[in-house]
Amino acid sequence: MAGRTARPQRRSAAPHEVDSNLVKAMAHPMRMRILTRLNEKVASPNELAKEFGVALPALSYHVRILRELECIELVRTVPRRGALEHFYRATQRPYLQDEQWSQLPESARQALSGTILERIFDDVRAALLAQTFDAREDRHLSYAPLVLDEQGWTELGDRLAELLEWALDEQARAAGRIQDDRSGGPEIAARLTMMSYTAPPPGGPGDPSAS
Repeated sequence: MAGRTARPQRRSAAPHEVDSNLVKAMAHPMRMRILTRLNEKVASPNELAKEFGVALPALSYHVRILRELECIELVRTVPRRGALEHFYRATQRPYLQDEQWSQLPESARQALSGTILERIFDDVRAALLAQTFDAREDRHLSYAPLVLDEQGWTELGDRLAELLEWALDEQARAAGRIQDDRSGGPEIAARLTMMSYTAPPPGGPGDPSAS
């Protein structure tokens, strides 16, 4: 979700405005969480507040900020008990490129990483409990400790970014096949999780080899 990635661009504003608005949107973990969810489905602040377990006024505030930053847009309103419930969808993917990521303060980067990892762990745990994680024989799971130099580290990041971009493009192509004639086979709800990070020092806090 955050870090070096693909090429999300909003439909209208100039590139520097896209950069600035997306950085502001991602600077708060709750806005990043909302933007991620609204990339997955259309939803109202009321629905998101219930899903995330937060107060509606607080969530509505961040929705308003995201709309002002042109990261989301209103798609419909529905009458609810004498009022209107507003439903939104995302107009930008919640991804930051290297130069955008570097604009965030370290505290914001740590908070975003924590939010992303929490979602990953929760999703993996749910898949294990539902016994879908290993349901397919062709599922992929790998863990590879590496020793790289600066050039190798940069190359690794570039390859991961290329894979993510391909996966997002393939998702769009698959949606077309599914809608037209299912020539590619049945729909599969898949997950792609990629991480590259600096290893903890040997014997330091959290080092699994120290236990």
